[in-house]
Amino acid sequence: MNPTDKTPSSQKPKLLFVSEPPVASSQSVSLAEPSVASNQSVSLAELPDDIIAEDASRDIPLPEYEPPPMPPEKSAPPDEEPPKKKKSMVRSLIKGVLLWSILIFALLVLGLAGFLYILNRNIPDFTSLKNYHPPVTTQVLDDHKNVIAEFFQERRFVKPLNLIPKRLKQAFISAEDSRFYDHQGYDFRSIVRSFIKNVIAGRVRQGGSTITQQTARSFLISRHKTYLRKIQELILAYQLEQAFSKEHILFLYLNQIYLGYGAYGVEAAAQNYFGKSINQLSLAECAALAGLPQAPARYAPDNNYNAFKARQKYVLKRMYNEGYITDTMARKAFNESLNIHPRRNRFAENAPYFSEYVRILLEEQLGTVPLYQEGLTIYTSLNMQMQSAAQNALEKGLSAIEKRQKYPKDQPPLQGALICIDIQTGQVKAMVGGRDFSESKFNRTTQAIRQPGSAFKPIIYSAALDSGFTPASVIIDSPVVVEDKDRDFIWKPHNYENTFYGPTTLRKAMALSRNLVTIKLLQKVGIETVIDYAKNLGISSPIQKDLSIALGSSGVSLMELVRAYAVFASSGYLIEPVCVVKIEDNQKKDVPLPVKPEKKQVIEASTAYCITHILKGVVQQGTAQQVKVLNRPVAGKTGSTNNLYDAWFVGYTPRYITGVWVGFDQPHSIGEKETGARAAIPIWLSFMESILTGKPVRKFSIPSGVVFSKIDADTGCLATPGTKNPLYECFKEGTSPNPPKNTLENNISQDSFFKKNF
Repeated sequence: MNPTDKTPSSQKPKLLFVSEPPVASSQSVSLAEPSVASNQSVSLAELPDDIIAEDASRDIPLPEYEPPPMPPEKSAPPDEEPPKKKKSMVRSLIKGVLLWSILIFALLVLGLAGFLYILNRNIPDFTSLKNYHPPVTTQVLDDHKNVIAEFFQERRFVKPLNLIPKRLKQAFISAEDSRFYDHQGYDFRSIVRSFIKNVIAGRVRQGGSTITQQTARSFLISRHKTYLRKIQELILAYQLEQAFSKEHILFLYLNQIYLGYGAYGVEAAAQNYFGKSINQLSLAECAALAGLPQAPARYAPDNNYNAFKARQKYVLKRMYNEGYITDTMARKAFNESLNIHPRRNRFAENAPYFSEYVRILLEEQLGTVPLYQEGLTIYTSLNMQMQSAAQNALEKGLSAIEKRQKYPKDQPPLQGALICIDIQTGQVKAMVGGRDFSESKFNRTTQAIRQPGSAFKPIIYSAALDSGFTPASVIIDSPVVVEDKDRDFIWKPHNYENTFYGPTTLRKAMALSRNLVTIKLLQKVGIETVIDYAKNLGISSPIQKDLSIALGSSGVSLMELVRAYAVFASSGYLIEPVCVVKIEDNQKKDVPLPVKPEKKQVIEASTAYCITHILKGVVQQGTAQQVKVLNRPVAGKTGSTNNLYDAWFVGYTPRYITGVWVGFDQPHSIGEKETGARAAIPIWLSFMESILTGKPVRKFSIPSGVVFSKIDADTGCLATPGTKNPLYECFKEGTSPNPPKNTLENNISQDSFFKKNF
């Protein structure tokens, strides 16, 4: 501000709202030097040596007789010896004084050097402030460029001085340092006043600092109120004034100052308190922010609104007294209603599990300094509307289960997870890792390793299709008994319904989730072959080498399972989930990302489509028939584990694949009949209905190498004119339906199978 622009105080009206500040009169005081007396006594040391010798000889008594004469050449004059002794004493005294003076001077120099070292060791190189690069907030955006999270050590958004509103600058200058443009970095009147108050209080209570000093203080390492730090502050303030313009110092101050609630600088504070940028602030809001630097916590509006308003009133008074605003403007601003926004934690309120997943990923790839201090802009794959739909669907579904099962009040909450991926791009569009991130940051989408149950079966069936089987192949659904002699254990798996169904096509076995057929299929294909297929499909968790994997006994994450199903949905290509699309630095330049692995085809497109066609049958005639209400092509598979500890459903349309898991963190039963169909599908269905509403219906594309034949759905044989249940089945080119078979693998009855000692 130019001091000449101020409104003269003599022209101000008499006010009710504000009072004129008292005008202090000053006059110069002349102090006369005391005169020095002209008559001074002369010390003994100042007299000539010969006078001292003469006086000394007069005081010595002489004998009455004369001594015998001495030879002239050997005798010494009686008056020469005493002066020699006196001169020696003077020289010794002078030497001593000089030595002690040198020693004291050296000690003073060393002490001063040490003091200056202590003063300067915490003072930053002020020349680096010419190119001001403080820690700046990194922002995370969704696919529509909405801010969903922020990563920072100090929440700050640097704004050039020309983009900071004039009223905001005037408010801070009026409140904190009205003589900012006049002093050289410090105001001795304020320093003396604060020193007296501190002495009276017996501790450091007030600083009396100028804006330059406050700027200097913010760059000092020490934050304790001590006189040593105050001296350091003065040194740096002086250096700043000598090196930079007032405008640059004001720029540093307004971007560096802490204003409460984790906000550094005026832009972050404006967002924190009013939910807007500084260029949208009113005079009332500018004055409110300018009242915070003295004690941000004490004057925070949610802690003490009256104190917050009192500081605003003080700032408005100071702005009037400095001639920046009129009395009418001050009154209007004070009476303006302030819309204080609640403190926002974008990280927690939007997509916390996704944001945390991205944070961990980028911290490993980029390091902590770029991520938390360099103000990156991270463009992610997340769609916030889809994310909100996912969070609502999960909470609604879990609450419905809790209501049905009536869990004890002291029981830990039922948990769940959901992830949705765009099949065409691999982009993660929604990720919910639990019910409440503030209660548990454990991401059940990526970190929880749980048994998938029957949801693992499509992996076995894909290996079978490449081993000569077809969807029409028939396997006998009959008892299986496995003896483990090493552990003295006999395993007798069974179907969920505790019954057998005889000859069963692979299509029907998948649709109705027949366990025994799958175990026999695994025996025929080979455990090692299936494990290799699982790894190729993106399962990285270890898989145990026994027949129990047919029932999904080896734990996987929801992310892994969805990635495996995405291979079926994408014509056999392994899709690496994409969370980060692009990163820019604070200069809007692209930050290089790790090279993504090339899209890799891990199974034949014909195999992938046949599995998709079979999984469509799960929706049309099998355990996932609830999903038919979508009225569009959907493929998917349910999964349930022993004692109903886990419930799964992974399903996909031609555009999106979504997986849902439900269970307790400490595994125990979800409840009676809470299978994947009952516990997981409603969550999946609610989410998919929300995101697909209004979108066109798409069909699964049929790749080359696939043919269709009309078969008997019951026997798997080619259909005849008399076939009662015909079905168009897909086959890999070169395969054909199985011929009729009437043999049974064994004839053990159901009753005897379930006897205890069988």
